[in-house]
Amino acid sequence: MKVAEAVGRHLARLGADTVFGVVGSGNFHVTNALIANGARFVAARHEGGAATMADAYARVSGGLGVVSVHQGPGLTNAVTGIAEAAKSRTPLLVVAGEVAASAVRSNFRVDQAALAAAVGAVPERVHSPGTALADVARACRTAVAERRTVLLGLPLDIQDAEYPDPAGPRPAPRSERRQDPSPVPPLPVPPRTAIVRLADVLEDARRPVFIAGRGARLSGAGEPLADLARRCGALNATSAVARGLFVGDPFGLDVSGGFATPAAADLIRGADLIVGWGCSLNMWTTRHGALVGADTTVVQVDVDARALGAHRPVDLGLIGDAAETARAVDAELDRRGHSASGYRTPEVAERLAREGRWQDVPYVEDSQHGGEDGGGDGPRIDPRTLSIALDRMLPRDRTVAVDSGNFMGYPAMFLDVPDADGLVFTQAFQAVGLGLATAIGAAVARPDRLTVAALGDGGALMAAVELETAVRQRLDLLVVVYDDEAYGAEVHHFGPGGHPLRTVTFPPTDLAAIGRGYGCDAVTVRRPEDLDAVAAWLAGPRDRPMVVDAKVTRGRPAWWLEEAFRGH
Repeated sequence: MKVAEAVGRHLARLGADTVFGVVGSGNFHVTNALIANGARFVAARHEGGAATMADAYARVSGGLGVVSVHQGPGLTNAVTGIAEAAKSRTPLLVVAGEVAASAVRSNFRVDQAALAAAVGAVPERVHSPGTALADVARACRTAVAERRTVLLGLPLDIQDAEYPDPAGPRPAPRSERRQDPSPVPPLPVPPRTAIVRLADVLEDARRPVFIAGRGARLSGAGEPLADLARRCGALNATSAVARGLFVGDPFGLDVSGGFATPAAADLIRGADLIVGWGCSLNMWTTRHGALVGADTTVVQVDVDARALGAHRPVDLGLIGDAAETARAVDAELDRRGHSASGYRTPEVAERLAREGRWQDVPYVEDSQHGGEDGGGDGPRIDPRTLSIALDRMLPRDRTVAVDSGNFMGYPAMFLDVPDADGLVFTQAFQAVGLGLATAIGAAVARPDRLTVAALGDGGALMAAVELETAVRQRLDLLVVVYDDEAYGAEVHHFGPGGHPLRTVTFPPTDLAAIGRGYGCDAVTVRRPEDLDAVAAWLAGPRDRPMVVDAKVTRGRPAWWLEEAFRGH
């Protein structure tokens, strides 16, 4: 048995049951060994797409994401997706071929370890036939236990060497396989003195607001935070990546930050206490600090001590798991007999019932009918009108994956999600073009739900090749393109200054025809009634994806864009 086969077997044993990738000579044998040992392999058309698919799969499934790529260009093609995963602390294993140490003049040679480290991933390597399985286990352990993106290099000469144990690694029965290759350490809880201090602060607060972030979502903190919020009268909000954590809470504010509704932003600004739970409280979540009052007490709870106060000063920082810390503080307040209505007043409840969703915020229809504004190509639909109409016709059980661009606030906030797994937001690196691959990975992880890929035309054209992957996998996928024939963020940022925009505007493209060319159903949408074709597709067998080329109005920026560009 060759080392490549032994590594593939061992990876399957350690939980690599779904693998995304593009196969070349450097990862051919290890990928086939994974498949032979029960792994499902999803062949992407580009390594960048494969990496993002694996990232989204890990986020939605809660397990280990695995991507397999060729050495050299196969890895460099995947780097943007790897950077997004690393910045998002996704447990992702990148299995990559690597040039043998002796092949000093190979055209495939790059410093793969340095490349990984440069984007925040952890470089690992299979060092020898004798250490191969220990090296693989170490890489998996780091990915899962530390929530890191790990690059595992497989030198070609070691892959081709004989594995020392003739019997090879013994694959475990599928029923006994684990996602986690090593015991997860106990979740940290702050010391009692810190719990008491936070309980004191909550007891004194009159208008507390909780903001739950990625860490709260990962720790399953939704229920304990909801219990604690009810006890102390706090309003609940989330960062964008944790949207859906408090679905159904009449005192939920939805997303804090640039995406916040006017009502939510006003109520957060009025808080006398803000507690960030597994939330970095960065410029996006706080609107560059504008949502934090001058006299507001700020508390941050995070498992990573380095996160405390990293983006803004805090009055109290606790090192602890969001869920376990919330339970401990709730128990302390219960011991004291504390219960308060706080910010949860009938007036606030009434306001949130009336204004708490973007769908409920009145707006003046932005319609264009050709000519100078409309580009002479026919009418265009307001992205708010488009998103609200889609929200009403889509099934409630859905997964929404959003690309980056001026448009992204509309699907992220106007399309409701059923729970904390409903929005997959690969935006840590702010890369345009990841949305379609994100949706494909999410759809593979949750085939029981309709997946919506919300893209701009720029990102759609960058990633269009992966429509073939979606068709081949027969995914239940609706691809909605907010098509303004431009990089809209740049148009609206630089246009008011009188700068020429020829570099960021483009002629019309028939994206529906492109979708059909890949085997999708497709429709061009310019008016609300054009969405009847989407309703018909939803009612049908949905045995192939559908592409909606929505020609959206482009006369004004999205509401959140001006705030976002303050960080540039």
